[in-house]
Amino acid sequence: MTATSKPAPAAPSSGGKSSGLIRSSLIYSSFTMVSRFTGFLRDLAIGYTMGASATFVADAFNTAWAFPNLFRRIFGEGAFAAAFVPAYSRSLETDGEEVADTLAADAMATLAAASIFVTIVAELAMPWLMYLIAPGFAANPEKFKLAIVLTQITMPYLPCMAIYAHLSGVLNARNRFVLSGAAPVLLNLWTLLAVLPARSAHQAAVWGSWGIVVAGVSQAALLWWGVRKSGANVDVRWPRLTPEIRKLIGLAIPGAIAASATQISVFVSGILVSQVNGARSWLFYCDRLYQLPQGLIGVAIGVALLPKLSRSIHAKDETGARTAMDEAVLFSMAFALPCAVALVTIPFFLIDGMYTRGEFTVNDAHQTANALFFSGWGVPAFVSAQLFNRAFFARQDTRTPMRLGLISVGVNVLVGVTLFYLIGVPGVAAATTVAWWTNVAMMATTLARRSHYRPAPQALARLARILLANLALGALLLAANHWRAEIQGLFGHVHVGRIGAKEFAVGLVAVAAGAAYPVLLFGTGGMTLTEVRGALRGRRVKAEDLS
Repeated sequence: MTATSKPAPAAPSSGGKSSGLIRSSLIYSSFTMVSRFTGFLRDLAIGYTMGASATFVADAFNTAWAFPNLFRRIFGEGAFAAAFVPAYSRSLETDGEEVADTLAADAMATLAAASIFVTIVAELAMPWLMYLIAPGFAANPEKFKLAIVLTQITMPYLPCMAIYAHLSGVLNARNRFVLSGAAPVLLNLWTLLAVLPARSAHQAAVWGSWGIVVAGVSQAALLWWGVRKSGANVDVRWPRLTPEIRKLIGLAIPGAIAASATQISVFVSGILVSQVNGARSWLFYCDRLYQLPQGLIGVAIGVALLPKLSRSIHAKDETGARTAMDEAVLFSMAFALPCAVALVTIPFFLIDGMYTRGEFTVNDAHQTANALFFSGWGVPAFVSAQLFNRAFFARQDTRTPMRLGLISVGVNVLVGVTLFYLIGVPGVAAATTVAWWTNVAMMATTLARRSHYRPAPQALARLARILLANLALGALLLAANHWRAEIQGLFGHVHVGRIGAKEFAVGLVAVAAGAAYPVLLFGTGGMTLTEVRGALRGRRVKAEDLS
C-alpha cells in the first residue's frame, strides 16, 4: 500500500487474503517485546538504585509514575480505542482521506486541550491530591513531600502520551503498526539514561522523573513524523466542538472508563497499600510482569482486531467478525496461558533471579512473589478483556463495557479491602484477579446473549487442547522449582559482572520452557504449523481451519 492509498475493504469471510490480524499483531508484539526488554533493563536500574522497602524513595517514584499513567490510559488509550478508531476507520472507507484526517485533527486538538487542562489542575492541586493518591505517605513527611515533587515533574507526560496514543490510532487504522509498537522503547531508554549516572536513590528518582517527561516529548514527536510520512494530513488546530467531535466525546467518556478499569483498580490498590513501606514498589514490580502478556498479547491483538472488526461489522459480515474473534482468542490464549503458568508456578524463582541485587532485598523478592502468585491467575482475564472490549467498541457500544467495568471496579474495592486486612498486600493482587475474571465473565455472557459473539465449537475444542498443553508445562515448571538449588548448582561460582548462578538458572529454565512449549502445543493439537505459517504470511484463517 502506498503512503496515500486507502486501506482495502475487508475480504469476504469465505476466503481470499486477510487483513493480516495475527501478522499485524505479531509486528506490534515484536516491537513491544523490544520495549519490554529495554523496560526490564530500566526496572533493573531503578530497583538497584532505589530498592523497594529499604528506602522510601522507590515508593515515591513509583507513585509519581503511576498517577499520570492512570490518566494516560483514560484520556489517551482508553477513550481513543473506544471511540476514535472505529469512527476513523469507517471514515477512511466511506468518506475518503480528507474527511477522515479532518476528524483526526479535530479529535487530537480536543484530546490535547483536555489533557493539558487536567495536567494544570493536577500540578496546582498536587499537595492536596497526594492525600487521596497515597494517604499512607502522610505518616512520613519527607516521603510525602518527595512524592508531591516527583509527581509534579512527571505530570507533563500526560498530554504527550495522549497525543502519542491518538496518533498511534491514526497509523493503526491505516494498517501501520511499526512506530506505535516501537515508540515505547524511547521511554525506557530515556529513563535508563537518566537513572544510571545518579549517585544516590534521591538523585535517581528526580533524574528518572525528568527522563519520563523527555521521553513523552520524543514519543509524541516520533508519532507525529510517522503520521506525516504515512500520507495522513493531521494538522494542529484549535479545538472545535463539531457534531462529529461531540459524538466522539459521548462515546469516549463511557469507553474511557471501561478501557481504563485496570488502571482504576491499580489506583485503588495503591491507596490501600500506601500505608505499608515498600508495598507500592512490590506491586510495581509485580505489575510489570503480569502486565507483560497484556501488552505483548492482549493489547497487540486488540489493536489489530478493532479496525478489522469495525470493517466486518460495517459490511454486515458477522461470520467474518466471529471468525476474527475466534482467531484472536485462540492465538492470545496460546501465548497468554504459558505466561500465567510461569507466574503461578515459579514466582519467587523469577523475581529473585531477576531483581534481587543492590537495594532490592530477598525480603522484597518474597513480598513481590507473593503478590505475583495471585496476579498470575488473572493473566488470561487481563488479556481476554482487551479482546472482548473490542467486540463492543467495534459496534460503537461503549456504555455496556463501561457499566460492566464499573461493576468490576466495585468488586475490586470490596474484595481488596477485605483481603488486604486478612492477608496483607497479596490480597490486593488477588482482588484485582477476582475483579477481572468477573468482568470477563460478564462481557462474554452479554456478547453471547446478544448473539454478537459465541465461540465456534471447533474453537472451544482447540482451546481445551491449549489448556492441556499448559497443564503439562506447569508440571515441568513445578519440577524446575523443586530442583532450583540443583539447577543453580550447575553454574557453580560462574559470574559475569553482576550476573551469577541464580540469574543463569532463571535463563536456563526460561529457555527450556520456551523450547518445550511449542512441542506440547503442537503435540496436543492446540496449534498447528500450518496455522502459524498462515498467520505469519497474513493468510485469512477460515472457520474450518479451527477444527
